[in-house]
Amino acid sequence: MTVMPSPDVPFEEPLIELRQRLVELESFPEGTGRRKELEALRSQLAKKTKDVYSRLSRWEQTLVARHPDRPYTLDYVQALTEDWVEIHGDRAFADDPAIVAGLATFQGRAVAIIGHQKGRGPSDRIELNFGQPRPEGYRKALRVMHLAEKFDLPILTLVDTPGAYPGVGAEERGQAEAIARNLFEMAKLRVPVVVTITGEGGSGGALALGVGNRVYMLQYSTYSVISPEGCAAILWKDQEQRDVAAEAMRLTATDLLELGLVDDVIPEPLGGAHSDVPETCRRVGERLAEALEELDSLKPEQLVQQRYDRFRALGVFEER
Repeated sequence: MTVMPSPDVPFEEPLIELRQRLVELESFPEGTGRRKELEALRSQLAKKTKDVYSRLSRWEQTLVARHPDRPYTLDYVQALTEDWVEIHGDRAFADDPAIVAGLATFQGRAVAIIGHQKGRGPSDRIELNFGQPRPEGYRKALRVMHLAEKFDLPILTLVDTPGAYPGVGAEERGQAEAIARNLFEMAKLRVPVVVTITGEGGSGGALALGVGNRVYMLQYSTYSVISPEGCAAILWKDQEQRDVAAEAMRLTATDLLELGLVDDVIPEPLGGAHSDVPETCRRVGERLAEALEELDSLKPEQLVQQRYDRFRALGVFEER
């Protein structure tokens, strides 16, 4: 097996040689000398990874959020749930694969799960439109939310999208209305809603699944009204200023926690979620279980009021 550098995360290049040596050494027969060398190499890799990831700029954290090997919604479904039944279509136009939605058993209780799916590899990503939903995707999501409310099931949403698809067809079929309708309807849901930003939280495409009683972010995820490239193109007519834009936008999990826009940050394994997908899924599952346990004590009207109060409080500042 050859460990290849990813063009998506150039700052990881110093780690590639160490990872390749580790893979090669692990393939050798067992032996005392091999064991000691493996321990030394793993220690060296961990130290180097910690050094690289402790100095990431906001733009570099954005690249981690976009890493093609990060877990997507179906990875979490497979790792954390049983009895998954996917629901397709919006009963109006079509099925949008950029959003997956369905029912499953999570730690012994029935839940509804809705999230973005970007796909693996070029053909898969093209088929899933790079995780950019069309209106029918949001209407499918809303259909499943109402189904969950009808049967008193908690709703878990997993957000990872660069944004809603801006194509002509999507606009013709009411993209803006579909997103606005989800915001309106999610605010009124009488069941617990827990939102987790797992990668990119891009603009209205993310917000349409983002109205929850709890909103969490993975450590290297991002959440913003526009991408750094888009911001740079508008302000400076130059997408190469994306790193400057990212610093000004304060779009990282740490930034948003400080601003009070999210409730907590879920730590990722050393080297990011893509470096240890099973452990990432375990940590997300642990936090989701805690949130549902906390929300179990609230009555339906209290859930609605808590969600309303939470979002009404966003963006309030005191002048000094």
